[in-house]
Amino acid sequence: MSGAGAPDFFYREAQRLGYVARSAFKLLQIQKQYKLITSGSSVLDLGCAPGAWLQVACQSLGPLNKGGVVVGIDVKKVKVPQLHCDSRAQTVCADVMNLPRNRIRALSPQRGFSVILSDMCPPVSGITTKDSALSVELGMRALEIAVGRTSLEQTEANLEDLVTGVDDDDVNGLLQRGGHLVIKLLESEDGQEFSRICKPLFRKASWLRPKATRSSSREIYLICQGLQSQAKK
Repeated sequence: MSGAGAPDFFYREAQRLGYVARSAFKLLQIQKQYKLITSGSSVLDLGCAPGAWLQVACQSLGPLNKGGVVVGIDVKKVKVPQLHCDSRAQTVCADVMNLPRNRIRALSPQRGFSVILSDMCPPVSGITTKDSALSVELGMRALEIAVGRTSLEQTEANLEDLVTGVDDDDVNGLLQRGGHLVIKLLESEDGQEFSRICKPLFRKASWLRPKATRSSSREIYLICQGLQSQAKK
């Protein structure tokens, strides 16, 4: 029972535990293995619909008195789930591809984020090359938001074709030094090239296919740990 509409184990567990989607278990596994979100972290969740990652991220912040914030952005209007979330979680309805970084930065009390999560994925057309290219475009936007345009240009001279169409005067990234970045991609050669761009910017970059990923899916996550100082202006 692993088809797109089949109520599998993770679907049933999500319902039982109060998560709005089975995708919560993907971030739960990432968090268990890598411990990216800690008490008081500032978290940016790109592509936050329907809100399951907001729930897990908010849970991972620890007690309310420890502070922290979770900001979710999606082209769809997303209501913060009542279960597993508290006043530290908020959502913004906007297109990440056209949203200036300085407007996102203003949403964080720390004027930046310690963890950036991107669960963005294009509508799957079934045309492998097209879907992969769109996935990388979304991933590249998440990376650009995290590290800034300048760092990308320093890392890879031919990125101009990958990072286009965004009118953004703020060239500095939103990810704090030592921060972590998670990006969902579709498995492809483009994805491997994408990881080669990320590796010089972070202390460690590795791939993970969470157990909750459907067997028919090509989704895979790039876990980038520890933004290095040379990636920041």
